[in-house]
Amino acid sequence: MSTRAFITGVSGLELSAEEREFIRSERPWGFILFKRNIETPAQASLLVRELREAVGKPAAPVLIDQEGGRVQRFGPPHWPTYPAGAVFGVLYDIDPVLGLTAARLSARLIAADLLETGVTVDCLPLADVPVAGADAVIGNRAYGTEPGKVAAIARAVTEGLEQGGILPVLKHIPGHGRATADTHFKLPVVDTPRAELERTDFAAFQPLADLPMAMTAHVVFSALDSAHPATTSATIIEQVIRGVIGFQGLLMSDDVSMNALAGSITERTQAIFTGGCDMVLHCNGKLDEMREVAAVTPELSGKALERARRALASRRAPQAFDRLAARAELDALIDRAGMAGA
Repeated sequence: MSTRAFITGVSGLELSAEEREFIRSERPWGFILFKRNIETPAQASLLVRELREAVGKPAAPVLIDQEGGRVQRFGPPHWPTYPAGAVFGVLYDIDPVLGLTAARLSARLIAADLLETGVTVDCLPLADVPVAGADAVIGNRAYGTEPGKVAAIARAVTEGLEQGGILPVLKHIPGHGRATADTHFKLPVVDTPRAELERTDFAAFQPLADLPMAMTAHVVFSALDSAHPATTSATIIEQVIRGVIGFQGLLMSDDVSMNALAGSITERTQAIFTGGCDMVLHCNGKLDEMREVAAVTPELSGKALERARRALASRRAPQAFDRLAARAELDALIDRAGMAGA
């Protein structure tokens, strides 16, 4: 059965009859969960099964943003909390081995939580490199301000997820760290010269170009394309994401419903595909918008289909590990970061 090149959210804790019919008829490639969709482990697991049954694909990818810190869709009382990315950066500055170990452990534990509910994809790691004066939307989610350090920690996070049977999504390519606005509400414009972007922002993503999937940034880089954010810019996708950075995996948009993008949902979706993204992501669970996205989304085919197949095929079986020991080690490292001033 063919699929359409979009990933969709849903509105609540279980599928409505209308949502079930929409999924059955429009055949999205995958799904994404948010806090509004999660109450208990049993409920979340049932919703994941419902989504896959509705689309008729037992292995349909189910995504989530489970970073740690302030971006956790699974949380207390049923799931533990995890450190923000900046904690790994503090530990890395004490000793790189400590920072990488903590990043890998945290991601491995997150993977175990996700896999128990049937979620198979985490929108992590971040390779964004924040600068002074940028909007706090990235803030302590970032691993640091030096590209090499950011890339190293992002790689450790990737390893932890993959060891736990979870596919990573690299974000927000080619960089969200300089954005002076939250893209949920406004389109940021970055006027940094291209040479500086290549030295810093883009450089953090280059060592991670082999990851199976990446999510774009709704950010205008005026030195490259003053008219379009990266998500809809053919210039940036071809020259920077596929070119300078060298990413050849499945490229999905950030959420098409964010106010950083201009025009109707239909126009935004069309612009995302025209710009060169393989997949459009729609998150808010509003069925009228979901229908708009689906109406102009093509069948997954050609290079996009190849990338999607390659991404899913890269998923590994989870490795055995001692969960309690891993959590104890992570907590000890978090305490050490706190003593260092995290």
